[in-house]
Amino acid sequence: MSFDLVSMGRTGVDIYPLQHGVGLEEVRTFEKFLGGSATNVAVAAARHGHSAALVTRTGDDPFGRYVRMEAERLGVDGTWITANEGPPTPVTFCEVFPPDDFPLYFYRYPTAPDLQLEVSDLPLQEIRDARVFWSTVTGLSQEPSRATHFAAWRERERRWHTVLDLDYRPMFWPDPAEASEQVGRALEHVTIAVGNREECEVAVGETDPERAAEALLERGLELAIVKQGPKGVLAVTADERVEVPPYPVDVVNGLGAGDAFGGALVHGLLSGWDLRRILEFANVAGAIVAGRLECSTAMPTADEVEQALDASRGER
Repeated sequence: MSFDLVSMGRTGVDIYPLQHGVGLEEVRTFEKFLGGSATNVAVAAARHGHSAALVTRTGDDPFGRYVRMEAERLGVDGTWITANEGPPTPVTFCEVFPPDDFPLYFYRYPTAPDLQLEVSDLPLQEIRDARVFWSTVTGLSQEPSRATHFAAWRERERRWHTVLDLDYRPMFWPDPAEASEQVGRALEHVTIAVGNREECEVAVGETDPERAAEALLERGLELAIVKQGPKGVLAVTADERVEVPPYPVDVVNGLGAGDAFGGALVHGLLSGWDLRRILEFANVAGAIVAGRLECSTAMPTADEVEQALDASRGER
C-alpha cells in the first residue's frame, strides 16, 4: 500500500495537568493523551483526510498498547508501531502557564524505545513510495535511530517531499555541536526543512529568518520554512518568498501548534496549493491547537481550518 504520509520518530504518552497556572507540585489531576512530534503530525494529516502511517517503537507495556490503539483510533496505520522489551514507553509531563510558558518534562532516559529503531524495522517500500516522508531531529540524537534515519533517507534518494522537522530539544543532546553536525548531514538528504529561529541556528548557524532560509536552500533544499512566533512564518524557495502574519488566538497550550502546522503543511503540499495558501492554512491549524489543551486529539479537520480562515477574512 502506498501512503500519503509516512512519519517516523518520537512517540509516547502526554500526561497534561488539568490545573493551569501552577507548577506540577500543585497539580491535583491529569489526563493522558497520545503524544510525540512525529506521531502528532501523522494524526494531524489523518484528520485532514490523508492516509498516514507511523514508524516507531514503544515499550512492551500498557502505555505502548495505548499508543498503538489510540493512533489507530485517530486514523493512523499502526502496522509499524512495534513493541519491544527494554525501556518503557515514555511519558511527558508539562506545566501550563498561558500564554507563552509551557515547560516540558520528558521521561525517556537514558533512552526511549523510538530511539532504538533499527533498519530492520523500516518498511522501505512504503517509505520510498510515500508522497511525503516526515522525520524529526530527535531521531538523530542516539544510535541506532540515527543510522536508521539515514537508511530511510537513502531509500528516498531525496525525493520530493522529504521533510525534516528541525524539532531540536536540547535535553536530548549532551553536546550542541554534535546536534549541528548531525543536522547538517541530514540536510543533504531532505528537500524541505521546517523550524523556528533557534532550531535554524542549530541547523545552519543563523537566527535571522532570511539568512537562515537562504542557508537552508544553499544545502540543496527546495523549500525552507522558518517559524517566527509573533512575527508569523517565512517560506522561501529558489524563486519565491512568502511571509504571513500570525493568526490571533487565546492560547491554552502552545505545545501542539508546531505539529498541527506540520500536518497542515502536509495537507497543503499534497493538495498542490500555492505557497501562500499553504502557510495561511498551516498557521490557522497551529493556532487552533494552541487554543486547546492536548495535542493529538486537538488536531482540526480541514473544514474547521477553512471555516476559521473564512471568518478571519470576513473580519478584515
